[in-house]
Amino acid sequence: MPARIPGITAPLPGLPTAHDVATLSVPLPGVVHDPAYAEREWGDGTHPPLYVPVVERQDEVLTTAVEDGLVAWAADCGFVGEELDMLRAAGFGRLAVLTHTDSDDPQHLLIAAKLNAAWWAADDLYADSSELGATPTELPPRLALAMAAMDPLPDAGEFTGPLDEALAAEPVLVALRTGIDHLARYGTPAQVQRVNFSTFAMFVSWNAYAAWRHTGEYPPAWKYLATRQHDTFSTSMTVIDPVGGYEVPANLYYDPRVRRAAFQAGTASVLVNDLLSVAKDAADENPVVNMVLQIAADRQCPIAEATETVVHLHNRFVRDFEAGHRELLAVPSPELQRFLRGLRSWMGGGFEWHNTNPRYRV
Repeated sequence: MPARIPGITAPLPGLPTAHDVATLSVPLPGVVHDPAYAEREWGDGTHPPLYVPVVERQDEVLTTAVEDGLVAWAADCGFVGEELDMLRAAGFGRLAVLTHTDSDDPQHLLIAAKLNAAWWAADDLYADSSELGATPTELPPRLALAMAAMDPLPDAGEFTGPLDEALAAEPVLVALRTGIDHLARYGTPAQVQRVNFSTFAMFVSWNAYAAWRHTGEYPPAWKYLATRQHDTFSTSMTVIDPVGGYEVPANLYYDPRVRRAAFQAGTASVLVNDLLSVAKDAADENPVVNMVLQIAADRQCPIAEATETVVHLHNRFVRDFEAGHRELLAVPSPELQRFLRGLRSWMGGGFEWHNTNPRYRV
């Protein structure tokens, strides 16, 4: 079934817009409310609230320090002029400060800021934004080079020179390479490869989106969600422990219960992104796949109704994460407990960043 609403060529009235809102808390009947969570209004306030962890930190001085370091790095990567202005306006340094609340070291926070900026740049310029040059047919080979930038290949004699030239010629590829280099200065080889492999799984999803946009055969919502769960903020969350200066042992990090918690947190956070991106995604000349738009097309229902469905799905993911977190409190690992709190903090800070970011205002 086609997964875009016929005739959508511009932002629609009544879609979410981002602005600061007050926090309010509504506990479930018969359940002791955890003060670490609250219901938050979002967008224009006309849709049901989102159940999210509370924001743990807002620090403008620290944010400025991280943003300054991020813009200087981006200039070294080859971004110039308006690109640097757009980068600062996007606020990836602020995202790092809001989401990684157990570190106040700018260099550690720059691990998250640099990698998120690089991922977003690749997403916009290679995958999503037609006006910025994203082309579905060019995406797979671009991502193949992105993987080579992040995970260096062994020397191949005469064939290595052209590769190195290509990797140095694209600011996005330089950003991915140097973002990983920055992580490697503070993290372990296992943490570096964890980030790489999560990113490469995310790239597989990007290729699926590109195929759907190229053929016009958009997926039903269930297939999009299955693909989206490997393209969520769980990739951003892979750096929680290196930013914090510790490491979750691999057999705990990949324990099915912990893996499920990371997917729940990452998917909930990316549904916030979908909710606040509906107008932008629908307005692209090649409409971007988006959970709200997929549901609206599947059910032939209004955007408002599809939005409510996605809100309820988001809240279910967060409440399931909350319940799983309580069960995992019995595991006697300080590193795991810190990481689980980091997942919770990321959801809360990620919501705040999206809901107050000019990128998502329409």
